[in-house]
Amino acid sequence: MEDGKPVILLRTFSKIYGLAGLRIGYGIAPEEIIRDLNRVREPFNVNAMAQKAALAALDDDQHLEESRNQVIKSRRYFEKELARLGLKPVPDQANFCFIDIKVDSKEAFQALMKKGVIVRTGDIFGFPSYIRVTYGTDEQNKRFIEALNEVLEEMK
Repeated sequence: MEDGKPVILLRTFSKIYGLAGLRIGYGIAPEEIIRDLNRVREPFNVNAMAQKAALAALDDDQHLEESRNQVIKSRRYFEKELARLGLKPVPDQANFCFIDIKVDSKEAFQALMKKGVIVRTGDIFGFPSYIRVTYGTDEQNKRFIEALNEVLEEMK
């Protein structure tokens, strides 16, 4: 509790553990809040496979460290390559970056989709010239930068 107000801590297994498709996470809260949430919670809202994967992920310190290192490596790569393109991402500590690409993000989204690259448009956050990109493997990151470069050249 902070200043007498109840606090709920929520965590996801989507990002650092790589379990986004399983839609699993957890929350820590005072007992009375958990009790109230359980009254409206759908039964069987997390399947057994997702539960087993989450439990295994908690014990896999090596994977966690590798994921964390890949995000750091990806962030550095993006900063360097985006600077080469005259772009600068918003500073982050996440597994994705937010970039002002200086063109309409919806148009860029469509052009990137045609190249097999999926991003989020920034307009949904009130930033029409920004895109949000999740850091990936070295190969995925390189493919994204190449596709973005092509799209920005095409949109000039």
